[in-house]
Amino acid sequence: MKKDLHPESYRTVIFRDINANESWLGRSCANTRDTDTWEDGNEYPLIKLEISNVSHPFFTGKMQFVDTAGRIDKFNKKFGKSRFAKKIEEQEEA
Repeated sequence: MKKDLHPESYRTVIFRDINANESWLGRSCANTRDTDTWEDGNEYPLIKLEISNVSHPFFTGKMQFVDTAGRIDKFNKKFGKSRFAKKIEEQEEA
């Protein structure tokens, strides 16, 4: 690699496609809080992906639906009673 080309935090990480439950090692400088142990016994930072070439319909030829409605319901359940949600409801009624 060329010197001073990559950031200091450029390191080996585990990428995991959570829909296909497939993992692979790669290099990234993305921030992550999770770690996991790889097959070689070393612990690496874990980056969770919702979609990759392993699960994307273009590469697999199979349609898979991502549960976005479930995420919206979960968000509304968590923050629906907040002070900001009440202001939005009042504006819609007016």
